[in-house]
Parts: sequence; C-alpha cells; structure tokens
Amino acid sequence: MKLWQKDKASLQEVEKFTVGNDREMDLLLAPFDVLGNIAHAKMLARVGLLTHEEADQLVTELKNIYKDTLQPQFKIEDSIEDIHSQVEFLLTKKLGDIGKKIHSARSRNDQVLVDVKLFLRNEIEELVNAIQPFFQLLIKQSEQFKNHLLPGYTHLQIAMPSSFGLWFGAYAESLVDDVTTLQAAYQVVNKNPLGSAAGYGSSFPINRTYTTQLLGFADLNYNVVYAQMGRGKAERITAQALANVADTLARLSMDMCLYLNQNFDFVSFPAELTTGSSIMPHKKNPDVFELIRSHCNRIKALPNEIMMMTTNLPSGYHRDLQLLKEHLFPAFTTLKDCLQMAALMLNSINVKENILTDEKYKYLFSVEEVNKLVLQGMPFRDAYKKVGLDIEAGNFSYSTDVNHTHEGSIGNLANEKIEANMKHMLSSFGFEKVHEAVEKLLS
Repeated sequence: MKLWQKDKASLQEVEKFTVGNDREMDLLLAPFDVLGNIAHAKMLARVGLLTHEEADQLVTELKNIYKDTLQPQFKIEDSIEDIHSQVEFLLTKKLGDIGKKIHSARSRNDQVLVDVKLFLRNEIEELVNAIQPFFQLLIKQSEQFKNHLLPGYTHLQIAMPSSFGLWFGAYAESLVDDVTTLQAAYQVVNKNPLGSAAGYGSSFPINRTYTTQLLGFADLNYNVVYAQMGRGKAERITAQALANVADTLARLSMDMCLYLNQNFDFVSFPAELTTGSSIMPHKKNPDVFELIRSHCNRIKALPNEIMMMTTNLPSGYHRDLQLLKEHLFPAFTTLKDCLQMAALMLNSINVKENILTDEKYKYLFSVEEVNKLVLQGMPFRDAYKKVGLDIEAGNFSYSTDVNHTHEGSIGNLANEKIEANMKHMLSSFGFEKVHEAVEKLLS
C-alpha cells in the first residue's frame, strides 16, 4: 500500500532503492505516528471535517494500535511502504471508509515532520535522564578523590599540580554545558509542524494551535514553508548537541587510556573490566574506553554529515531528507550505551595515591615556588627568573604542599555550584508538561 499510488506501480528496483532502510527506521517512529494521528483526528472533529462519532472511533482504534507499537512484534507489513501507510491501513482494515478519512488536511510531509520531532523530543529526554546519574557519579568521585593529586599537563608536558577532584569535576561541569545545548535542541524540536501539509498549508480550516496543545508542544512552527525547511535543521541542531556530549566522553576516555598506561600509572581497573592480548600475558587493555572514544568520535561527525546531506537543497521537501533518520536515530542508543559503560568503568576505578612524590614531577611545583616568592614581596618577573635560573643550575628546591583556595581550584572545587547549575538546566526542559499532554491524549 502506498499513499501516493494511483493506477501504476513503481518498477521494483525503483521501489527497493527509494525505500531503502526507511521501514526499519520507521518502526522507531511508530508510537509517535499514532500520537500525531490521534491529535489530528481530534482536530478534524473540532473543525467539522469529521463527526465526533467518527473521531471517537478513530481515536479508540488508534489507542489500540499505540499499545501494539510498543510491542517488539509490531511490524510494517512487506506490502506496505512506511509507518504512515501501516497505521492508515490498520485503521481502514478495522473501520472501513472512516479510516480513509484520517489523511484529510495533511500530507506525509508534515506527518513525518511531526513524527520526527516527537521522536527527537523523547530521545533528548531519555538522553538527559541517562546523563544525570553519570553526572552525579562524577561529582561523587570528585569529592572522594579531591585530595589525590596528579600531574596537570599543557602540550602534554608536565605543567602544574592537579587533582582527581579537579579531573572528575571538570567532566561534570562539561556535562552541564552539554545539557545546555541539549536544552537548546529541545526548544527547536518542541515546536509543532503539523498542518503545514506538503509545505504550503491547507485550504481546510484546520486548527494548528489545538494540535499543538494536544501533543504538548511548546509552540508552533508558524510559517508552513519554514516548517518543511526545518527538517534537516532540527536534526542537525540535535546532532550537534549529541556531538557535544560525545566530545566530553571521548576526551574523558582518552585521558583514561593515558592514565592507565604504565608510563603514567595513575589508575587501574579490575581485570574483568579490561581485556588481554593473544600473545602478551601482561596486557590489561582499556578496550571499553577505546571503543567509547571511537563511537563518540563518530557521533562528532554527525552534524557535518547532516550538513553535507542537506547542502544546497532549495526550500520544500526532498527525498534526500529520508536518509537523515538512519544516520541520526541510532546515535541516541550508541551515546546512552557509552554513558552506561563509562559509568561502569568509573564506578570501579582505583586511583593511585602519592603520585607526585616521584621526583620526575618536581617541576610541577615551580609555579608554587614562584608564588611563594611573590607573597614574600618579590616582583613576579624577578621571582620567575630566579626559579628558572635555579632549575637550570640544578638548585631547584620545592615542597609538595599545595594550597589553592579560589573557586574551582584544588582546595575549593565548587562542586555544589556545578550541581546547582545542572539542577537549573534540568528544570528548564519542562518534561512534565509533555508527559501530561501525552497521558491526556491516550487516556
């Protein structure tokens, strides 16, 4: 069944090529397609394009289909092109001509738009919920290991003292900014394109504000041409937000690969969390972190992939946009898996103590010695020169005591401020409003 088919079928090769993997991706959209159908049916009744009795029959059957879409055995039948056709087929099979009326005043273009936006909205929420426990783990570990010093590096050369409290806290605060960009993406996807039809609106007197309220959207995509142009843009903005989270995880994983290296030897993990070599019996490889790094670096390429796939497209719908789903949709699952595995690893980390007592790290404390001289009244440039000459002459002496007290330093991590910022960001999404609208729609 094809919604566009009249009296001639496409050549089989054309059909196979144009459908591609879309039916597989459409299964992810299935429950959201049903939600859009319910809202559309209720709106059609409100404006007089359906009777209330017809709308009630459609909504009742759509609620049954919704439950089916949540089951693993739900499928798009071989003879049916996409999820939109499957839902309409099921309605028509059950309700006859009433089922055929559901497509009034819309197009597959705005159907897939609303499905994608509802899907992205849900996936962003799930990702934010997956980030929260990982963020809390980082804060917890930051506090637990705040007195464990390690070398800080610039240019991969030893620079100044750092601490595992700072290290864990840095990635926690990085996630705050990542969630900020997810919130921005959420604002973009949480706008209703339904009613834009093929991209030029409808001559029917539809009520787009009503469907916006029913689906729990924060607002409309008002201009119908822009509603269509927004496809690709919403995916790209969302992909960029995912890429930011991925970048945080990739960098954290790279640090862990270095710190586990025997030449660094800052951390260790239980043997069951590492892998071995086929010929070197001593090996404990950080494969989990290496794979997180690679998965996340691939996700970091997503915004550019989507940008290139939509480059030079004029306004209006184009079939190119179909392929965005198979690039973007799986990234959510991959990223959530990476968060889960990173948490598994960091929950079991063993942090080495007294790392900086090794003499090879003595020059980490050169700035501390400069600052001591400055506190005694010596001009900074003179103090810098004196300590530099002492180092060159082999006369450098130092203490491993570190006393940093300003906000965000070794002795004042400001984790409570970082937690407060995360709490503020999480409260700004307004997930509750969406839940209330969906629950009401399905009640």
